[in-house]
Amino acid sequence: MSELQSVHTPTTASTNQPPQRIVVVATKSTGLAIVLAVLFGPIGLLYSTVMGAVVMFIVNIIVAVVTVGFGLLLTWPICGIWAFVAVNAHNKKLLEGQS
Repeated sequence: MSELQSVHTPTTASTNQPPQRIVVVATKSTGLAIVLAVLFGPIGLLYSTVMGAVVMFIVNIIVAVVTVGFGLLLTWPICGIWAFVAVNAHNKKLLEGQS
């Protein structure tokens, strides 16, 4: 039979240091966010920001009704720009440890 060996590690009480936490979170892909937003508009924007998707969905409906759909030529690319900005802000926040 094999013997069990125990390894003594100092506890946080004896070292007066708070326990370390390691949080692993994947960053979002900027390229994927832009492609999804350009292809699917506000629905694709859901990958990068939910609030942005809701806002752009409402804006797109209003603009589509008022301009008979031609205004979407302006608002659709704005979804791609918003996705780029939102993903960069999200990734920067994660890398700084302020999530």
